[in-house]
Amino acid sequence: MAARRSSATRTPVRHPALRLLDRSSALPLWAQLETELRRRLDSGEFVHQFPTDLELVNAYNVSRQTVREAIRALNREGVLHRQRGRGTVVVARDVEQPLGVLYSLFRTIENSGLTQRSTVIRLEPVTDSTAASAIGLDADTELLLLERIRFAGEATLAFDRTWLPLARTRQLLAANFEHTALYDELESRCGIRPDRGWEKITSVLPDKAVRNHLGLGARDPLLRLERGSFDGGEPVEYRITYLRAENFQLVSHWTGRGESTLNAERVERNH
Repeated sequence: MAARRSSATRTPVRHPALRLLDRSSALPLWAQLETELRRRLDSGEFVHQFPTDLELVNAYNVSRQTVREAIRALNREGVLHRQRGRGTVVVARDVEQPLGVLYSLFRTIENSGLTQRSTVIRLEPVTDSTAASAIGLDADTELLLLERIRFAGEATLAFDRTWLPLARTRQLLAANFEHTALYDELESRCGIRPDRGWEKITSVLPDKAVRNHLGLGARDPLLRLERGSFDGGEPVEYRITYLRAENFQLVSHWTGRGESTLNAERVERNH
């Protein structure tokens, strides 16, 4: 009872888009709040930041428990996601990517109506025998490593590492990858545009490093995309991308009796 009296004396913080809850309704306050927050999300609010629990308590004149129940329901449905160090964030709408074509994750996200941005962790020359060998380079070839966390709107979507032959892509060291497509930068700065490649997709659970970058739990599913691309027969990139499985859909279109084609050499090497 004391908690209710305290809640009743709180002065709500007015917001032009806010609709107060109906305390005479038989519908629980948490369910009303869930519906209200969903309405505001659908209208395009909270693009940059979702309110804290305390802000919602003050705005709707309800208890913390009511707020937590509403947020918990939206979490279960995949609308919101609590991330360590970032609080509650809006989950990106599904990003759909057709198979069988060279695609840019940047373009895929932007075409879905979301803003793609990246946090660059590393952009530096390295040597990596595994990455070099994967695209037919000598093990000691100097490479350029681009390591990024990728965002769709305000939600983390992917973590990827891309290795490129440094001799062909040194100009990329001057690029700002916070809001740009790697393939656009490759073409404009280096005169390179991949014209063929391969991609292998598997489902995995995140290791500790990936969990920390994407704010995931140990049992949260991921898609692991491994890619090699080439330009005129010359190696361009080797990439490993970890994507949140719940927000990324891979789509294949087919007609008639079309047959799929596999690179036999690639299949043998990986199996």
